Amino acid sequence: MVRLQVVSSLSIAEARALWEPAGTYLNTASYGLPPRPAWDALHETLEDWRGGRTSWEHWGAPGEEARASFARMVGVPTETVAIGPNVSTMIGLVAASVPDGSRVLAPDVEFTSLLFPFLVQEHRDVTVRLVPAKELASEIGRDVDVVAFSAVQMATGEVADLDAIARAAAEHEVMTVVDATQAVGWLPLEAERFDVVAAHGYKWLTSPRGTAYMTIRPGILETVVQRTAGWYAGEDPLTTFFGPPLRLAASARRLDTSPAWFMWVASAPALVTIERIGVDAIHAHDVGLANRFRAGLGDEAGDSAIVMSDAPGAAEKLERAGIQAAVRGGRLRTSWHVYNTDDDVDRTLDVLSG
Repeated sequence: MVRLQVVSSLSIAEARALWEPAGTYLNTASYGLPPRPAWDALHETLEDWRGGRTSWEHWGAPGEEARASFARMVGVPTETVAIGPNVSTMIGLVAASVPDGSRVLAPDVEFTSLLFPFLVQEHRDVTVRLVPAKELASEIGRDVDVVAFSAVQMATGEVADLDAIARAAAEHEVMTVVDATQAVGWLPLEAERFDVVAAHGYKWLTSPRGTAYMTIRPGILETVVQRTAGWYAGEDPLTTFFGPPLRLAASARRLDTSPAWFMWVASAPALVTIERIGVDAIHAHDVGLANRFRAGLGDEAGDSAIVMSDAPGAAEKLERAGIQAAVRGGRLRTSWHVYNTDDDVDRTLDVLSG
């Protein structure tokens, strides 16, 4: 398998040709659409599997390539990134390793894949206090040991005040755990500012479900017990198939679980495609479309690629017109990404206005 490299940049217009939505797709916050390089790589590999034409070892390479892409995207060393099947699996390792009696602060609308791993630690006297997302930074103090929050809330599209939270956590020596699933791929994020940052790739990173990442600071990594340790958590997995002693990797890959090969085969070129476009360019494009949509609804401009609307009957109107969106908490949720255009905005507004 050819190793992937970020060989050249792509403009938004050039990149859009790599996606083929069947209609107007405004639901990336639920799942993203694959670019052609990811789709082609997946189908080529599935044909190899179907016919038994190769051995399997090279199917592990894309996971390592995706790990490196993700590290570059969020600005951390590759050795601080673990890969796994989903966010809750990796956050669960962190939550199970915080000291007994830890006091956790989280938003009251937090997604359960981040919240539940801490709530199930109740038997160790770990407590979770919930506050409005806007008040998170101001609630960080000496009575907090861990702050766990999403960089962008799936229920509201609200972008966290990352600067304020990072400053307050540093001031009070509070551990920071971030779910960046609804952020990485469109929102520039400096993961090195936080202790733990986890993200699933199947939304804004336009990858298959089952491919997730977690950055972790070395000091925190040392405290985490790898309760799901397997062959892929070794320093050199292809040489440590059997027998003791325990020889986990020194890097964050010690928290890896063995990758679902074919999902990572598609994820590696998907992340390279995002890198070639550039997260800054995608951010400007996505938020620009979202604000064009907000303006058409008579709303103020925002800072998120996710737009929540209260228009009565909106979901039914869009469904009848073949426009894919979502409803969360009784409100219409549209999410705008690289494969969307001004025409998508205008068509959606036309449908909503009748």
